[in-house]
Amino acid sequence: MKHQMQTEILKAEVLIEAIPYIRRFAGSIVVVKYGGSAMVDENLKKSVIQDIAMLKYIGLKPVVVHGGGKEITSLLDRLGKKSEFLDGLRVTDEETAQVAEMVLSGSIAKALVDELESVGIKAVGISGKDGRTMLCSRKLDEKGRDLGFVGQIDKVDTSLLDTLLTNNFVPVVSPVGVDGKGNTYNINADYAASAVAGALSAQKLVFLTDVEGILKDKDDPSSILRTLSKEQALSYIADGTIKGGMIPKVQCCIDGLEKGVESVHVLDGRVSHAILLEIFTTKGIGTMVTDKESV
Repeated sequence: MKHQMQTEILKAEVLIEAIPYIRRFAGSIVVVKYGGSAMVDENLKKSVIQDIAMLKYIGLKPVVVHGGGKEITSLLDRLGKKSEFLDGLRVTDEETAQVAEMVLSGSIAKALVDELESVGIKAVGISGKDGRTMLCSRKLDEKGRDLGFVGQIDKVDTSLLDTLLTNNFVPVVSPVGVDGKGNTYNINADYAASAVAGALSAQKLVFLTDVEGILKDKDDPSSILRTLSKEQALSYIADGTIKGGMIPKVQCCIDGLEKGVESVHVLDGRVSHAILLEIFTTKGIGTMVTDKESV
């Protein structure tokens, strides 16, 4: 009985600790970029859906932007479609773009909507083509080479997103865009999330990843940077502290801040309830990137 009472008291203390954060963020928009292991492992998937539902129930306005690269590759393989890569970047021809749209806007988006609806949250799946939400042009790689139908977002029209949020829906956004001629483009989900967050003036942008956060040493989890300013991030990229696959992620964080997002969070999506732990507890669990030195 005593142990049970201590457990209940601990639960109450956790709720009390969350009060200032709930009060501060109520009514604010939080964009969650959903990807990595959290989209594959069933227990982690359930945890993320519960976190998004909790955000909604306590008065925040979550928007989900999801990835799906592994699923796209899997379907292309099953179709016998060989992929061409330039320095690790997939060259996307028209057929590949159609497959990407089918996977992202079809099976993945509808599954996420169904999972949110199952916990009582009204959700609607859209792509960047709907309402011309994400208007794109062709994105070239760093050497100026054409990658095909890989989209660079030129404009985000939030009309449809605003309508959904106003009417109490959680938008589930597929990173598929369109140009002025109606061509379909596959978009990097991290950049799509950053662009959407900026256009919506989101208070928070959350990246779920397969790493603990932003590390000073990629092989040492204890080297995690709990807080990071934009200036520090740029400095760490320049001196090689932040390197490899983490550079594009950090660049997306910086991009979000420059577009007006108040804070960007890089979280380990392999940890159950990572979103709630980061936003509503004092210590947090990932890396928070802000525009200023003092956080």
